[in-house]
Amino acid sequence: MINQVYRLVATRQFEIAYKGVDLQANHIVVRPTYLSICAADQRYYTGSRNQEVMRKKLPMALIHEGIGVIAYDPAKEYRTGTPVVMVPTQPTQSDAVIGENYLRTSRFCSSGYDGFMQDCVFLPRDRVVPLFDGLNPHVAAFSELISVSVHALGRFARRSHSRREVLGVWGDGNLGFITALLLKTYYPDSHVAVFGKTEWKLENFSFADAVYRIDEIPAQVQVDHAFECVGGVGSQAAVNQIIDLIHPEGSIALLGVSEYPIEMNTRMILEKGLTVIGSSRSGRADFVETVELLKRHSNLVDYLQRLVGVVREVRTLQDITETFEVDLTSPWGKTVMKWAI
Repeated sequence: MINQVYRLVATRQFEIAYKGVDLQANHIVVRPTYLSICAADQRYYTGSRNQEVMRKKLPMALIHEGIGVIAYDPAKEYRTGTPVVMVPTQPTQSDAVIGENYLRTSRFCSSGYDGFMQDCVFLPRDRVVPLFDGLNPHVAAFSELISVSVHALGRFARRSHSRREVLGVWGDGNLGFITALLLKTYYPDSHVAVFGKTEWKLENFSFADAVYRIDEIPAQVQVDHAFECVGGVGSQAAVNQIIDLIHPEGSIALLGVSEYPIEMNTRMILEKGLTVIGSSRSGRADFVETVELLKRHSNLVDYLQRLVGVVREVRTLQDITETFEVDLTSPWGKTVMKWAI
């Protein structure tokens, strides 16, 4: 079977590649329907990754957030047309201790391996999770990002102490919004406070118990545990502000990605006996939990719809380029492509 793959070949330049694929009994063919653009995709698109990385990973199809419908299942477990979310983490081995998303041998779509910008995506059977009827496809398109927060909260639950009266989230973007919303869902009796830079973005966090501008935090504010969802160069200031405001023996969950090393006040980490929890990507179990969570709590979907910033139908290579450019200028939320190419 010949499949069309829409690859980034250079900065801001997409081309069509034709790839021969052998249908395998343990693989499922998915036709993408809605794809969501991630900041990581934009770093490749704009060439803001270092040149050595760009040379190593391109050409490559972008996008690791997306849903589709079953086009072919040789085992007939799924009927044709079944809506599914695609899992981008593809482990090549298992480990009794290390999660699939942390194994160095695991592959990740759109990071050295082709992502979901294809006519059809060929996935191992366990790399799809069925969706339920009625789920807003624009929200479902960024299920992967939601699963990243689900994964981080699972690590937090296992590694932090039990005093969770005040939980702080640093970051007023997409990841901060999702993480704060899930914290309020998992820990409804906890006081969830959000710390951000932009007043109008903070206004979207109506479900939170408190919101603060990072330069206007009252002197008495402290947190038991904190979640850093800033990323980039801003993560350094966020982490060090967390260290100042967190109670002794609290935990700091790091979710934001920075291209360069950051400095943090390790002296106070030691003095306060803090636990730093790194968290990256997610695995199949997190996707299953994400879908079940959205099914159990329909109000979550209502809140998450606030993150749908732009939806554009894509039919040509030019449409792809224009959508990526629109996403760069979008001040809030996720850009979703209705994949009709």
